Amino acid sequence: MPDRVAATAALLAGQGYVADSELATTVHLALTMERPLLLEGEPGTGKTEIAKVLASGLGRRLVRLQCYDGMDLAAAAYDWDHARQLMAIRMAEAAGDTDRNALAADIYGRAFLRARPLLAAIDPDLGPAVLLIDELDRADEPFEAFLLELLADFQITVPEYGTIRAKTRPVVVLTSNRTREVHDAVRRRCLYHWVDYPDAERERAILAAKAPEVPARLAAQVVGFVQRLRGEDLFKLPGVAESIDWAQALAALDQQELTPEAVRKTLGVLLKYQDDIAKLRGAEAARLIAETHEEAAGAA
Repeated sequence: MPDRVAATAALLAGQGYVADSELATTVHLALTMERPLLLEGEPGTGKTEIAKVLASGLGRRLVRLQCYDGMDLAAAAYDWDHARQLMAIRMAEAAGDTDRNALAADIYGRAFLRARPLLAAIDPDLGPAVLLIDELDRADEPFEAFLLELLADFQITVPEYGTIRAKTRPVVVLTSNRTREVHDAVRRRCLYHWVDYPDAERERAILAAKAPEVPARLAAQVVGFVQRLRGEDLFKLPGVAESIDWAQALAALDQQELTPEAVRKTLGVLLKYQDDIAKLRGAEAARLIAETHEEAAGAA
């Protein structure tokens, strides 16, 4: 584990993640204090990526739980291999084994317990992990109650089997796009950080790290355009992921700078709703391009 905030920032940067000082500090404290980290923010701001780069940088396996509406304990934590249990019962009956207590203890043993992401992350036989609980706000509120034991004590209690504890505590990252509020009981067990859209300087650094093939002049214009676009009244503002995709798409088309024609043809890479694309076509896009060029000329 990194021993300083600067070392944590360097670990993230070494995996291509450009973090500001506040985020680097929060990640460092989560690692040092062995506390879960709850990241909230708009989609596409790099929340999920933090877990991925931590797993890579720390040399740990990444265990990902993608949350969804209706998810239950059997999908998230564990379930029993009922087919194998039934087979074991029939084999015991065929062998004349009538000791029901011994049979019950046997079929509810570890060999019949199937680990899902939450249990796999703390399994003492599998080694250290980074557990990503992605888009927790998509899960039903009652599901959060299942998480409390894991987040507080890094253990899961299986009623038929017993308590399974982590030998090495996993690094736990929870993300939320805030489509609903995460319960206070979950928040109390986590360190918290709001991941916002980056400023222009950091977004240029992100583009340089993630899309080095994009010419510097074009990358600066992409950032200037997107930064202005986030001030518009759109249904879905473009995130950092869309900025990277758009810059790479323009570079793939051999564009050296932003032009109204290039923007018109590639808006579907940057914006994902037709109403937003229609609003940006024509004069509005030309205005943003002109302002971006004027700013670049003034900086030069």
